[in-house]
Amino acid sequence: MRFNDSLLVRHLSTLAPPAAAPADPGVAQRVAQWLNVADAITLHAAHQSVAQGPAQALPVRAKAPATPASLQQALERTRHTLRASVTRREKTLDTEYPLYHQRYQDEQRRMEMSVQALREHVRQGLLAQSDPRLAQLVAMDTMLGQMLLPREQRLLAGVPGFLKTRYHQLRTQHQPSPADGPAQALVPVNPQAAWLAQFVNEFEQTLLAELDLRLQPVLGMLEALGHEPVATPDPT
Repeated sequence: MRFNDSLLVRHLSTLAPPAAAPADPGVAQRVAQWLNVADAITLHAAHQSVAQGPAQALPVRAKAPATPASLQQALERTRHTLRASVTRREKTLDTEYPLYHQRYQDEQRRMEMSVQALREHVRQGLLAQSDPRLAQLVAMDTMLGQMLLPREQRLLAGVPGFLKTRYHQLRTQHQPSPADGPAQALVPVNPQAAWLAQFVNEFEQTLLAELDLRLQPVLGMLEALGHEPVATPDPT
């Protein structure tokens, strides 16, 4: 994955308060530190092993070949279903942030399960092709997935907390000013408030950007498949 220029990183950067930028190294910079020396050595050794093409370094080849079109359709179905889940809205907007926090976590779990299933399906589709280079790609993607998934989960788990800060920032900005009357505690949230609608839109765009990030490995494998000859089914 290319985290540094991902849609999610760019989107979060636009929402971050300018004053907070110097104190926070940022999502992209933290992700750049994911691979330590041991990881780099392991990855380099795996790359050398896969590049040499020994049979034991490659996953077992799937039996039934899949066409690029069928795999692309699987991607589109998964993306459509997850996008529809993200953009569904109730008639009345929720007014308390804990409800958004819970929903974000629910959507993350749904994404993780669906995208991981799709990623494995695409891997199997590549393994069914006749080109050993695609099997090598699957081997490398599998290893990268094992190395990066736990750290990806920890990093993405912090996004709801980021949105909590954004929620309270927008709410505070739209509270009555001292000139409007005596100082008072935060007034109850109006479910029709423009700032709340803005937050909900940002909330959805953040989830869609995260979906884009999670799908990058799948898109990379499909792009590789599109540049390779496709195996024809065995008539026997």
